[in-house]
Amino acid sequence: MQGIYEGGTSVSERVTCVIADDHPAMLTAIADTLERSGVEIVGRASDGQDALAQIEATQPRVALMDVRMPRLSGIEVAKQAAVVAPNTSILFYTAYGDRALLSEALDVGARGFVLKEAPLPDLVRAVERVAAGEAYVDPVLAGVLVSAQTDAVPSLTQREREVLRLLADGLANEEIGKRLFISPETVRTHVRKAMAKLEADTRTQAVATALRQSLIS
Repeated sequence: MQGIYEGGTSVSERVTCVIADDHPAMLTAIADTLERSGVEIVGRASDGQDALAQIEATQPRVALMDVRMPRLSGIEVAKQAAVVAPNTSILFYTAYGDRALLSEALDVGARGFVLKEAPLPDLVRAVERVAAGEAYVDPVLAGVLVSAQTDAVPSLTQREREVLRLLADGLANEEIGKRLFISPETVRTHVRKAMAKLEADTRTQAVATALRQSLIS
């Protein structure tokens, strides 16, 4: 399958890609499929930290990553890659398609999101579109994206979601502040704002509501 630029030039001939997945068989299958379609695989990683290092070293056009990986999550890799490889487009490839994950992926600037259950030709199409500067959202997730944008669901900022997620993990304000490099008072401010948006009377209720509405995962 060949993608086409204006003027009839093949996209695939010029696409470089780093692939990251902690399942060796999946990593091999993805690489084989993309290479057969003309994509040049310049790096393979089985954890997030290695993925980030390879992205920084090779500066690929596309980084195709699983969201949930050891050492660094795909979300965290995407955040850091935006700094060390700003011209690399991030495409998430995952078995998890919930609203919170999609929202997080969009927050960190991901250009695409494709499910592992998708046919392999769809994966090739996703890589080619993202490499060409377009966005790609798996058709199965398109409805989730639309509902996430249109439903009457409270809109939390990325920082508010991070704070609530760490609260859900049982961390205190001081620990959250150290983790996010902000002061405990700033943590309390984010918590208060999130509670107001979620119409929650307590921190615990805010976390429970955010989890129930898939605002955090």
